[in-house]
Amino acid sequence: MGWLPDPVERLLEVALVGELTVIGRNGRPIMHPLIPLYDGEKVYLHSSTLFSKKLEHIKRDPHVALALTDPVAMKGNPDRATIQGTARVIEDDPHKDWERLILDLWRTKEPSIDDFLKARVALPLFFERAVIEITPERCLYWADGNTDRAPIETRTPSAEAA
Repeated sequence: MGWLPDPVERLLEVALVGELTVIGRNGRPIMHPLIPLYDGEKVYLHSSTLFSKKLEHIKRDPHVALALTDPVAMKGNPDRATIQGTARVIEDDPHKDWERLILDLWRTKEPSIDDFLKARVALPLFFERAVIEITPERCLYWADGNTDRAPIETRTPSAEAA
């Protein structure tokens, strides 16, 4: 696994929704609820390429944050975390790249995706997807979701050495 604390990795493994914050054109934060997928090193999200402002925002400013805050979306786990990092958009082939990069991770988290894939012909534009790859750099973690206390902060080992 990566350098993220074990409880945060567990949140990423179960979270059905995370809040991705990007920097909008006017410099203000904009939040988007998305399904976080984690491979033990990077966090992946995906988005339709059709009229996606979030992809434009990330291309202009790759600094992002992913908040994991909803206990319902995390299967009852009350812990909270925010992961800050640098994102890049992968969209060379919007028909196949996302499948190669994230379909197995998505299938593990949401097996119902296979039923959705069967409807691919009926929803062709939905399946033109870009992948958002986040390289975590800083993590804030609140055990039991207790935000009355300061979070436990960890940074990527390369940042701590600097």
